[in-house]
Amino acid sequence: MSSERKIRILVAKPGLDGHDRGVKIVARAYRDAGFEVIYTGLHQTPEQIVNAALQEDVDLIGLSCLSGAHAYLFPRVVELLKENKAEDIIVIVGGIIPKEDIPKLKKMGIKEIFLPGSSLSEIINWTRANVKPRHA
Repeated sequence: MSSERKIRILVAKPGLDGHDRGVKIVARAYRDAGFEVIYTGLHQTPEQIVNAALQEDVDLIGLSCLSGAHAYLFPRVVELLKENKAEDIIVIVGGIIPKEDIPKLKKMGIKEIFLPGSSLSEIINWTRANVKPRHA
């Protein structure tokens, strides 16, 4: 058995978006793929998400937003990570995001964006290729 720490992922639903079926499916897929997963539930503020990420010592934050508030909520999480000197925590997002917003979000620090129709294997494979434990 490997002594390397498993990748720890926090999955969160920021804002008032109440649709959580997709994010629960992604969280389960991560768990089934061998990752440690923390799901914070619905209606989280960026502050709550970052506090949980720091407390749980995660390597990756996955955010889901279908409400259209992504342009504020996603960059705010990245900003709070920087303020807490935790910018090495990778942030990826999914949801209904207009294609014209993708370059802006990536410029603000979002590492990857998965739109509706992205496969679970695509998300898992991206994570395996791009995320390493922050503290071995």
